[in-house]
Amino acid sequence: MNSDKEYKAIVAGVSAGGMKALKILLTDLPASFSLPIIIVQHVSPESGNTWITILDKTCKLKIKEADEKEKIEKGTVYIAPPNYHLLIEKDNSFSLSVDKRVSYARPSIDVLFETAAIAYKNELIGVILTGANRDGTNGLKAIKEMGGLTIVQDPQTADAREMPASAIREVQVDYILPLEGLKEVLIKLAINKSSPDEKSN
Repeated sequence: MNSDKEYKAIVAGVSAGGMKALKILLTDLPASFSLPIIIVQHVSPESGNTWITILDKTCKLKIKEADEKEKIEKGTVYIAPPNYHLLIEKDNSFSLSVDKRVSYARPSIDVLFETAAIAYKNELIGVILTGANRDGTNGLKAIKEMGGLTIVQDPQTADAREMPASAIREVQVDYILPLEGLKEVLIKLAINKSSPDEKSN
């Protein structure tokens, strides 16, 4: 892996157990973290955004719900709104869709990852965290095929193992890490603009 490789964005997918995982992952990210992070968290269609507001107040990075046609900015964390698929356009802006559910989910991790892979190609990092279904596996595969970096939470450390386990079964992922290790890798990639030296799987 090229140690001088630079990335332009991080996409992350999370489901059951995700609120706790995101708090661990995002709370300690430094203000100097340069990459945008775009997240699909499976939530109820009626879910409010109170949890996003709470995260924003406790984190050093700006955390907000993604808006239609919004341009993606560095150092910002974007969360897909409930009951909308979140897509990334080639001009690095968001679009929202109410197309049918994918893997029983809207927003779908696969939809975000697959559109991000087309937009960012090999300059993308894909992350799969805790979850109880297989949403995200096909999307992570698309990121891998485009030459992006793929990281999965160690299923043994996840509240719900199936989503990370599915990704590991079907994709030759670059890193399998517990949350703390995963966070350290992302910080190194976003601040030092270099990849870790060794694989952890």
